[in-house]
Amino acid sequence: MMKLWQKNIQIDKEIEKFTVGKDREMDLRLAQADVLGSMAHIIMLESIGLLTVAELRKLLSELKHIYQLAASGQFKIEEGMEDVHSQVEWMLTLKLGDTGKKIHSGRSRNDQILLDLKLFTRSAIQSIVEKISELIDVLIAQSNKNKDILLPGYTHLQIAMPSSFGLWFGAYAESLVDDLQLLQAAYRICNRNPLGSAAGYGSSFPINRQMTTDLLGFDSMNYNVVYAQMGRGKLEKTVGFALAGIAATLSKLAYDVCLYNSQNFGFIKLPDEFTTGSSIMPHKKNPDVFELTRAKCNLIQNIPQQITLIMNNLPSGYFRDFQIIKEVFLPSFDELSDCIHMITRMMESVKVNENILDDAGYSLIYSVEKVNKLVLQGIPFRDAYKQVGLEIENGNFMSDKEINHTHEGSIGNLCNDRIGEMKEKIIKEFNFEKVNRSVQKLLEL
Repeated sequence: MMKLWQKNIQIDKEIEKFTVGKDREMDLRLAQADVLGSMAHIIMLESIGLLTVAELRKLLSELKHIYQLAASGQFKIEEGMEDVHSQVEWMLTLKLGDTGKKIHSGRSRNDQILLDLKLFTRSAIQSIVEKISELIDVLIAQSNKNKDILLPGYTHLQIAMPSSFGLWFGAYAESLVDDLQLLQAAYRICNRNPLGSAAGYGSSFPINRQMTTDLLGFDSMNYNVVYAQMGRGKLEKTVGFALAGIAATLSKLAYDVCLYNSQNFGFIKLPDEFTTGSSIMPHKKNPDVFELTRAKCNLIQNIPQQITLIMNNLPSGYFRDFQIIKEVFLPSFDELSDCIHMITRMMESVKVNENILDDAGYSLIYSVEKVNKLVLQGIPFRDAYKQVGLEIENGNFMSDKEINHTHEGSIGNLCNDRIGEMKEKIIKEFNFEKVNRSVQKLLEL
């Protein structure tokens, strides 16, 4: 099959294999986005006289058919095709003849792939946000349910002060809310239209970039055509940092669960059906899901660094180096989504130990409480601190297990309602509804 760029020179097969790489595999993820971008583009082409109304109708009908193939998983990139763009154009040409060859006027594969990446990414971000929202709700529910059950807090992996399951669950909920804030910033950078920048220097056709921006539901366009192409790699790295932030929160949670589920801690218990066994030790119930989540999330945290190393020190303009970024970037959404889903299931079902601090080994954890009570009786803090310290050294410290923390964000005042409100406010500010309406309207034309 002829390549989109091929003239009359026969392509060396080894060169072709090397340059195509994993594009066919990666680009299957971009098929729906590629079709949507082409639909907006040809509507614009008709408006400036580069397509007739009849040609537009035929192209839109066929593109919607291809979109459905992609949505149902039946779309294939055939052997001999370089990428998703070649496949879609080939399918249109087979069906509509010369009309199919007209869709590329006024654009390049450079702005086409960047557009595909942006359309794919903003949809993938919406899916991640929905899953994170569900996990936050689960964590807040568990925090409220277990707010009065104490567990030891640690510094330097030594017992420090009393904490609670209300604080523990709620801490991860708030961390994920912050992660959503960073993801929203990345989404804003993603949701700008590069179409019309062509190979990075615009087009002599009188294209209407505002039209395609509106049709695809973008907040705005990337105005400067050189900068639009400079966004390749920058987009993926920026979103990668946001995904890495989520992954860091999940990795830390996974580590806590593995630690707290072990017999030496015994703070929580996972359902038996959510654990795996040993081939030699019949008593084992391993938290493999959380161990794998920890490893997967640590890999996701490495994505921005990998992208940086691929694109580092490149000047402005397009380079084939960017192709490799797809192999790092595109699969990360599925990996992270799977981790979020599994953690959500686990956190819904985890059981907590209600009597952890009854163990005498935790008696010293109340030392700060005693210091504070002495201060309330009028003793200067340093003197109270020294008095309790000497009691501990002499072995005559008696713990008072009464806990009365009332300030915002403490054991007795979790502020979970405010954390939930923050989450809802951030999600609303994404304004996914605008994008969804635009895409649906485009598909209904």
